[in-house]
Amino acid sequence: SDQAYQPERPADAVKRFEKGAMIPSASETAKSVPSPRSKEPDRTAPKRASADELTNSIGMKFRLIQPGTFLMGSPASESGRMDDERQHSVTISKPYYIGVYEVTQEEYERVMGTNPSRFKGARNPVENVSWDDAVAFIENLNAMPSERERGRVYRLPTEAEWEYACRAGSTTKYCFGDSKWLGQYAWYDQNSGGQTHPVGEKKPNAWGLYDMHGNVWEWCSDWYGNYPTGSVNDPVGPNLGSLRVSRGGCWYIVAAYCRSALRSWSAPDFRNYDLGFRVALSSPSGIPQ
Repeated sequence: SDQAYQPERPADAVKRFEKGAMIPSASETAKSVPSPRSKEPDRTAPKRASADELTNSIGMKFRLIQPGTFLMGSPASESGRMDDERQHSVTISKPYYIGVYEVTQEEYERVMGTNPSRFKGARNPVENVSWDDAVAFIENLNAMPSERERGRVYRLPTEAEWEYACRAGSTTKYCFGDSKWLGQYAWYDQNSGGQTHPVGEKKPNAWGLYDMHGNVWEWCSDWYGNYPTGSVNDPVGPNLGSLRVSRGGCWYIVAAYCRSALRSWSAPDFRNYDLGFRVALSSPSGIPQ
């Protein structure tokens, strides 16, 4: 489709973007990008967690994320909050790896033999890929002998794993704190120039992950559904559904849609030039080498 991706929202949620519009309304995009001379307050950056890095046989880099408990969703006081962001306690009980970057076009082409992206660039995130396409990429990656020999099992992150990794210990709207600094961490409507950009050009979060806000939406493994009302361990979403979750916002979206808690969803066969993905890695026998 040549129309901008429109995240489906309840009728009583915030105003949707105009159908087919590449840029939201002026009132929604009036927020300014901080001056390059601005210095980000140190207090907004969470402390870096210890995490090992792994590079696989095709050069994809992964960061080890340690177990922990966090508040998933957003408080009622958070501006831009949606009705489906009920805040609840989530425990991630096992370590896992997650991609330092969104899957790039050169990585996707090496595994799949094709590049469906609209905004071509070897280090740009692959986009115009459906959830089904992302799963096919992962199946092919898992089938590579060099990966099987090392006991690596690639997959999409769960929605809870994605938000846990995005927040990196933070409890604020964004991984770094206030939206004043979003332009230093994300490609979004105010600074993208109407396209994606090579991964890793903005600041990483406190756990060393890049582009968790903006650039492209990232598919998660979960079916979309309501959050639980109480505390949960290692949630994987509903057993059945018709829509798959994507997270993180994208290059043409307003700041509020790049928040750590913001949820979006689409049919698993839907493709558009704002949809990409990031890969997680685990093993039935524990953390692979």
